[in-house]
Formats: sequence, C-alpha cells, structure tokens
Amino acid sequence: MGAEARHKVGLLEIATTLPRMTTALPSVIRGVPGLLRKPDDKESIGHIFQRVAAKTPNHPFVRFEGDTLTYGQANNLVNRYASVLTDRGVQRGDVVGVLAKNSMRTLLVALAAVKLGATAGMLNFNQRGEVLEHSLGILDSRVLVVDPDCVEALESLDEALPEKVILHADELDEKAASASAENPAATTQIKAKEKAFYIFTSGTTGMPKASLMSHFRWLKSMSGLGSMGVRLRKDDVLYCCLPLYHNNALTVSLSSVLSSGATLAIGKQFSVSNFWKDVRENEATAFTYIGELCRYLLTQDEKPNDKDNTIRLIVGNGLRPEIWKEFTGRFGIERVAEFYGASECNIAFINAFNIDRTAGFCPLPYAVVEYDDETGKAKRDGKGRLRKVSTGDVGLLLSKITDRAPFDGYSDEEATKKKLLQDGFDDGDCWFDTGDLVRQQGFRHVAFVDRLGDTFRWKGENVATTQVEGTLNSHPDVDQAVVFGVDIPNADGKAGMAAVTLRSGKSFDGQSFAAAAYKSLPGYAVPLFIRVVDSLEATSTFKSKKVELRKVGYDTDAEGDLYVLEGKSKGYVPAYDEYVEAVGAGKLPKN
Repeated sequence: MGAEARHKVGLLEIATTLPRMTTALPSVIRGVPGLLRKPDDKESIGHIFQRVAAKTPNHPFVRFEGDTLTYGQANNLVNRYASVLTDRGVQRGDVVGVLAKNSMRTLLVALAAVKLGATAGMLNFNQRGEVLEHSLGILDSRVLVVDPDCVEALESLDEALPEKVILHADELDEKAASASAENPAATTQIKAKEKAFYIFTSGTTGMPKASLMSHFRWLKSMSGLGSMGVRLRKDDVLYCCLPLYHNNALTVSLSSVLSSGATLAIGKQFSVSNFWKDVRENEATAFTYIGELCRYLLTQDEKPNDKDNTIRLIVGNGLRPEIWKEFTGRFGIERVAEFYGASECNIAFINAFNIDRTAGFCPLPYAVVEYDDETGKAKRDGKGRLRKVSTGDVGLLLSKITDRAPFDGYSDEEATKKKLLQDGFDDGDCWFDTGDLVRQQGFRHVAFVDRLGDTFRWKGENVATTQVEGTLNSHPDVDQAVVFGVDIPNADGKAGMAAVTLRSGKSFDGQSFAAAAYKSLPGYAVPLFIRVVDSLEATSTFKSKKVELRKVGYDTDAEGDLYVLEGKSKGYVPAYDEYVEAVGAGKLPKN
C-alpha cells in the first residue's frame, strides 16, 4: 500500500496550518454557539434563512442559468410558495414531496416546506416504477410538487397518484403570483428536534430508505461544517451542480452559504465539458464536489488556462489521496474542505486545517474498530467488547450516540435498529454503524477508504445490490444473479458487476439484458460487467462466495464468459482489453 494511502496526521502538520487560520477565527468563533445548541431550542432552517434575508435583503442569495434572486426576493417567493402549500392543506408535521430537477424553484419549495414546519421529501428524480412507488409510499405526502421535466417518472407508476396530492410546478407558480408574501407564523415556533428533510439512501433491502434530517442536525452542520470548516465569506459564491436531493447540496452547500450570508449558484447538472464555463459565468469562488466530479475534470486535456479560474476553495467528499495534489495543483485550488458524513450519520469530519489527503477532524466521540471481512460486521473480543484499530490502520467507523449527537434514524424502525451496536466498550453505550471503512490517521482525523455491506457507490449514488439482483432475476433467461461492486483504476467508487446463471437452453442476449436493466434501474445502477457462469453457490456461505466473486472481478481468464456494457443502444458485448481503461477515463458506457 502506497504512502498516499498510509498518510498519517501529525502534530507538526497541524501546527504549521494554524498561522494560516488566523483570518478564519471570526467564522470559527461564530460556529461555537451552534455546536452547543440543544434539540429543544426554538430554531430552524427557515428561521435562519428568514433572519439573513431580513439583515441583507439586497444581497444575492441564489443564481441559476443567468438569473439571480436576492435574499429579500427569495424570502418573499418562499413565503408565497408556503402560502400556496397552506391552501393545499399542508400543516406543521406534514410531508411535502419534491420531485424536481435542479432549479431555483426546487430549492425555494424545500425552504417553503420547512418554514411551515413540514418535512421536505426530496425524491431522486432518476427513480422509476416500483422503486419510485416505494419512495412515495414512505413519504405519504400531503402534497407532491412535480417539475414538468419529471412527469415521465410519475407515468412509470402502475397506478396513478390521486390528483389532490399532485401540485404541478407551473400551477404552483401561477398561484404564488397572487399569494401572501408574509413570513409564516409557524417559522419562529419550530423546534430544532423537528423533522426538516427526508433524503433517500439505498439500503440492504434493495429499496431506498428515507434518511431523516432534523433541523438540529442541519444546524449542527451549519455550525461545524459551514462556519468552522468551510468558512465562506459574504462575497463568496458557492457553485453546486449536484442534484438538490443530495445532502452535499441541500445540507452542506446551503448551510455553508447561510452561515456567512454568501451566494449559492445552482448548476442544472454536472457537465465535464461545461463545468469551468459555468463556474466563470456564475463568478464562483468555491464549488461543491463529490470525488468522481474531480476525477472527471482531470480526464480532460490540460489547458494553459486551467489555473485561470476564480475558485479558491472546494468543499465535498471523496477526493482520493492519489489525485489530491494533482487536482489542486492543476486548477490552482488553495483550500480543500474535504469532509466525511452520511445522510443518516450523527457526526461528521471536516478538514478544517487544510491538510492534504484527509477527511478531517471530528470533536465528537467515534471509534474505528476491527471488522469481519466477510460479514462486514464489527468484531468483538472474548468479553463481547469491540476492539479499536491502531493509528494508520483501516477499520469500521462507528459514531457514539449521545444527547449532543442523537441518531435521527430512518423512516423504517427495523432498519434503524439494525444500524445500532449496544454495549460496545462499556455497559449501556450505543454506537451507530456507518458501514464505512476509514483509516485512523491520528489527532482525531480519518480518511475514507471504502463502503461495506450490500451497497456500493458509483457515480455519486448508492447502489443496492439486492435491487439490481431483483431486476436481473426477473429476466426470463436468468436462473440466478449475484451483484457486487468492483474497483476500476482511476475511477471513484465501485462499478457494478453481476455473475449470472442462465435457464436451461437459454443463451446470453446482451441487448435484451441491457434493455431490461435500463427499463427498471437508474443509469448509474446498471451493471457494467456481466459474467455468465455454470453455477452459483446458494448455501449459507453465499456471502463468502460473493467475496470470492468480487476478488475475481472482471479477470478475463476466470471461469465463465465475460460481457461489458457499451451503452443503452449497443447493450452488452464480449469483453475486450481497452474497456476498463475507457471506463476509468469516463468514456464508457455511452448512453
């Protein structure tokens, strides 16, 4: 293992960064009271936004495709949306579903919901069919706001939703034009412990789980990540082209902007060819990333003006150690606010000291423990206690659940219970199992290594293997399918791979398989590799068999016939040598 991956954080390294942080002290100090906030405090996202708007009504708040709204204009429109939602029966404690692509309206609708004390259910607009139906069932929305571009997703449902639930975005805008712009009375009464957002995350059941984001956790993010870690200035513009249903957009980006009264520039979607053009047009001084975004930007041919940009700071997660210096050097990035966090996790790490190749520092209690490679579960010793790994080693990350760091859980109570570990080091303690492997770097710093369990991450999304297995197993030619993630050189996350056995007398039809996969799954979940084998072990040792399949991966010399995904039209074709390199360069599959 290389030195980049084995990187440890030392006292000297931290000490050398402290002089550079003197100008950031006001922002850091501003974040301290927020960390001491209690769940019962009367404070909320909408109230924070409302106060900033009252203080700086003429300062730009949000930009999108050449349009800008000031804080005052945005707050008025949010209030008008809230008034329309109230007329549709939305009350404190209800859920407002949001099925919409990136736009100013999508963000403002979410703010309108939370200003009313409702929960904004941010649906992944890539979902279709039974997956979308499952997510809608979890939300049980009083109202579902639907963007014109997302009507197709609703048409994929077997049964249409009641008309009284659906509020088309065009109708919302029409009614908002004559609605009240007064601040909702409920906004100042909402307590921090109340629900704010539902963020959907893949689970081991194969269907998405709705991770709950309370106002309390969001406000903690604003204090810890926004004020103390990211530390935007009022004149900063933070560009975010990640979907607004992603926590890096709705929590990290929005909270960082509101903590400083800065400006948020929303990109419609990530485009590797137009990224820097969009950055310049928005006059952005910072941007939000996931690791793959950075990797794709590096795949573009170098240009003499790569450093000729306005970006001084980036914030996100997944910037791999091996490309960290190459990326910051090529594009002239002064500071990387890398962080570790998850939609459901009760703690976060933030690279507050601008140290290379780390997910950062966390002041809250956590543990990095030994784990079982086959089961992915934490190991216990002869006395039933967990065992911590040494500095420099990789282990399973656990976060301690306390009054100051509560676990909000999922909409599914059983799923919540499965993520908790009791009596880990002492009688009565309780820990949240993140399912992630990290390297213990020292001085309360960690680096993200990998994701465990029946999910893997690809193209910035969590892929549930059992969901993909269900799709492949429903194909008339398939007898059994096993799905797992495999590493691709120069790519972040893991690409999907399946091992399948065919029914008697059937042969593999690459176009048919691809068509079935794309019909039922979002593009990022369609496997890139399929290996057709004679048999798959289906005994109690099934998981260890999956481990063996993962180790073999896409080796062309292994048992069975290997096929690779060329794209939606060509489907799966016999594997060839150049394929893996093309995937790593972001050139395949073409859809």
